[in-house]
Amino acid sequence: QVQLVESGGGAVQAGGSLRLSCTASRHTYGTYCMGWFRQAPGKGRADIATIDGDSRTRYADSVKGRFAISQDNAKTTLYLQMNSLKPEDTAMYYCAASVFSGGVCVAFNYWGQGTQVTVSS
Repeated sequence: QVQLVESGGGAVQAGGSLRLSCTASRHTYGTYCMGWFRQAPGKGRADIATIDGDSRTRYADSVKGRFAISQDNAKTTLYLQMNSLKPEDTAMYYCAASVFSGGVCVAFNYWGQGTQVTVSS
């Protein structure tokens, strides 16, 4: 099991930047996929960036080129650098973990509490 705690959310104007952090209770190197998800008011939760146990990254089209997912060398902290923020990026952002097995992320079933990001125009 792994416990996750997010931080770094806040309010920013359009065009600005924020960096979210997610601290895991154990290192995740090679055994877990890590991801960032978001949920806007009235919408479902959507994955926006993931990094798997082989350090391969994947991004949703809506954030590609603006957001970057990364991990520290100890694989205990996950980051999401968000640049060129838009009002439509306003959402609750969640960090999540999935067991990485057989080259796939099995299921994101470990979740943090979330951190709010609000982008004003």
